Amino acid sequence: MADLGHQLSWHAVPRPQFSGGNEVRLLRGGDELFPAQETAIAQARHEVWLATYIFYHDAAGASLVAALRAAAARGVRVRVVVDGFGSKASLDWLTQQLAGSGVALAVFRPMDRWWRWLQPGQLRRLHQKLCVVDGEQAFVGGINIIGDRVDLNHGELDAPRLDFALGLRGPVVEPVQQAARAVWTRAWLGRDFGEELLALVRSPEPLQRMRRLFRRLRMPGRDEADTGHALPPVCAAFVLRDNLRQRRTIERAYIEAIRGAQHSVDLVTPYFYPGRAFRRALLGAARRGVRVRLLLQGKVDYRIAAMAAHALYAELLNRGIGIYEYTQAFLHAKVAVVDGRWATVGSSNIDPLSLLLNLESNVVVEDESVAGEVAAAFETALAGSVCIADERAVGTGLRAVLRRGLVAWAAYVYLRVAGATGRY
Repeated sequence: MADLGHQLSWHAVPRPQFSGGNEVRLLRGGDELFPAQETAIAQARHEVWLATYIFYHDAAGASLVAALRAAAARGVRVRVVVDGFGSKASLDWLTQQLAGSGVALAVFRPMDRWWRWLQPGQLRRLHQKLCVVDGEQAFVGGINIIGDRVDLNHGELDAPRLDFALGLRGPVVEPVQQAARAVWTRAWLGRDFGEELLALVRSPEPLQRMRRLFRRLRMPGRDEADTGHALPPVCAAFVLRDNLRQRRTIERAYIEAIRGAQHSVDLVTPYFYPGRAFRRALLGAARRGVRVRLLLQGKVDYRIAAMAAHALYAELLNRGIGIYEYTQAFLHAKVAVVDGRWATVGSSNIDPLSLLLNLESNVVVEDESVAGEVAAAFETALAGSVCIADERAVGTGLRAVLRRGLVAWAAYVYLRVAGATGRY
């Protein structure tokens, strides 16, 4: 009965909503993303929406600030939302840079008071990286507003971190814009909620104003795009994870693609600790004879996250799944390719924070050309990686079991404190 209930609840999870006729361009790192964004912003006529986890006070951040200010000076409506934790180190600088410019800055769950650190809801962060210009161009991926050779904890880097984004045109841009607008509005209301309520009560048409406000807050839903897959290229879908209607949409997109894999599954993520359903999908694919390869971080930035991934190595290796660790630089990419025809690029890691807590966004593409580009990038990264070839190298026996149990317990406690429910 419990399994039946789980299956029914799984089928209630929204699927990606695909649209055809899109233009999709793979962008490698900030070195390619930032110039493309700034060119689009320089050509903006009406509005710019930007959402990011980190907006840092380095050369990349200063250059983008200049582009945003220039757009606002031309009369373009510019709205920026940053995460209160991810951008905490640069928030004073960013506020000063945008003061008086016409750019409206909102902070998602600010960490400006000591008591905010005690609120469990603060564990749910804005981790999306979105930029939309005039509703015509969009950029979605895993790249924060920080130079490829700069790290918050390690300073200047010897080599650029590995990361990706997609440049988009076509119908898929509309839900990206709606998502960016919704998260900005939520953050803005969090700051000025009292004034908004007062204006709403005093309004001569409070019901109509409330409806307009709800539309601004609403994330794109499952009925707002074409659902068929027999669509002209490039066939793409914008998928997000929120804490409302689409809690597991990104996870479902991954799992269904892996379950349907016939030849290969290649997955890149820096933080890897998937839930039961995700692990079963990977193990099931390997059991069917599908080549499954995971590219994970070799240069560790957070030791606890690395320990969580290592706790799964023995089981995965023993079932025939290939594990590689990227050692050329820090790994920040979140991408996957299945059978050379399905690909995803976005902000979501494969861990509890991304799959169950944070606001995340990915783009899923069903197109051999785009998937081929992502696959080629994967192979290039693989050449700079170390193969973990023997499960004995990662520990077995009682010590490995205890380590895995400790990680599972820590994940369970963290999710419950944050208010996440359901099996993981």
